[in-house]
Amino acid sequence: MFEAAELGHKIDKATYRRRLPKLREALLSAQSELRELGTFPVVILVSGVDGAGKGETVNLLNEWMDPRAIHTHAFNQRTNDELQRPPMYRFWRKLPPKGSIGILFGSWYTDPIVDRVMRRSTTEMLDQSIGEINRFEKMLIDEGALLIKLWFHLSKQKQEKRLRELEEDPGTRWRVTKHDWKAFAKYDRFRRWSERTLRQTSTGEAPWVIIEGADPEYRSITAGETLLHALRKRLGQRKPKTSLPRATPLAPPIDGIRVLDRLDLTLQVSKTTYAKRLEHLQGKLATLFRAKALRDRTILVVFEGNDAAGKGGSIRRVTQALDARWYHVVPIAAPTEEERAQPYLWRFYRQLPHRGRMTLFDRSWYGRVLVERVEGLCSEADWMRAYGEINDFEDQLVRSGAIITKLWLAISKEEQEKRFEQRQKIAYKRFKITAEDWRNRKKWNAYAAAVDDMVERTSTDLAPWTLIEANDKYHARLKVLETLIAAIERRS
Repeated sequence: MFEAAELGHKIDKATYRRRLPKLREALLSAQSELRELGTFPVVILVSGVDGAGKGETVNLLNEWMDPRAIHTHAFNQRTNDELQRPPMYRFWRKLPPKGSIGILFGSWYTDPIVDRVMRRSTTEMLDQSIGEINRFEKMLIDEGALLIKLWFHLSKQKQEKRLRELEEDPGTRWRVTKHDWKAFAKYDRFRRWSERTLRQTSTGEAPWVIIEGADPEYRSITAGETLLHALRKRLGQRKPKTSLPRATPLAPPIDGIRVLDRLDLTLQVSKTTYAKRLEHLQGKLATLFRAKALRDRTILVVFEGNDAAGKGGSIRRVTQALDARWYHVVPIAAPTEEERAQPYLWRFYRQLPHRGRMTLFDRSWYGRVLVERVEGLCSEADWMRAYGEINDFEDQLVRSGAIITKLWLAISKEEQEKRFEQRQKIAYKRFKITAEDWRNRKKWNAYAAAVDDMVERTSTDLAPWTLIEANDKYHARLKVLETLIAAIERRS
């Protein structure tokens, strides 16, 4: 794969000076059109061999275009804050919004390749990372991003020559460290595992462009023209290509009974039993949360359910048992303008807790396959692919130490109407009921079908759904606490 980038490509300085002004003008024009259109972001990955001119090229791209609309991020070792969250957290935080360009200098490819070169991982682990990367990049593209992947290459002989030239020049000597020479000693292993990774991640939607880095004029013009060509092509399309669904909708059950129909909503707990059990469970939760075993864990509790099913009351019974410094409640509403300019899961990555902390989501990332699906706020292709993206998201969370508890609070249609009417009569509860809540009742069956699909496709061994019979609030609150405690005990 790298052989074509070792043929000694060059551009003479006169040709470079002749082509550069037109290239810069065209890049600025395309960037301006991108910003004005504001319908998609551009993500540029800059990776490759040390000494191949990655840094120089990034500097030139910022010089040739308007740097105010370019977000450049260099990724080195993970910070302490980043170490407390999933590996992809830091990349999600730096994704550019629609209408702008993000240059990621070092990316989600670095750690998998380096870990395999240094024998910290196996080939199977590298291939697993490659699969995750392909799915992540597919998600970015499905969300509308233009993804450009540049790999700057040097042959072993040219890399050694480049490092020695930099080292001998007093003005650039600082750029060559012992780490660079240690990496050079493993050149053959880096080449082997990098080539394996690039072959498996160079897809039709996000191909790698390999640029020979020995000649500065050649690599600069090639990188600039690659970006310009991709921008012009995408801007010419105006509308991003809509991806087809990855799966087909589930057929209705043969017996006509959905998962929610199987719940016994008549379950009740007496007030006396509730008071005793509540005190016991809250005490147990408080004790568990202070345990040393949880210091390296994060806890995420997802509350979903019918309108007026008692999510708020259940959340309060959980938080009553905890020190307010160690938990955070996140109510999820319609996305803001800033959030709409990013991939769907971006706003949830921002809310991930540190280790030893708990975040409770009042509604969650499941909005895409529930309210957005039923209300037609996204395309069928969007909510169909969301099942796989959510499973990947939760899988990453669990593998990084998170304990996820997903709760669906279910009430009957008759109980919901009763609670709606009560809310309208009580002054301090009236704010909880809106015209939209009444309108949603007309789509009860559509929501039931959406919940059925959601549970079927996203209840996994690592992050299963628990369905809570919530017609009786006492029973629901106790079962919420019991489920959360069991999840913590099982994984701590």
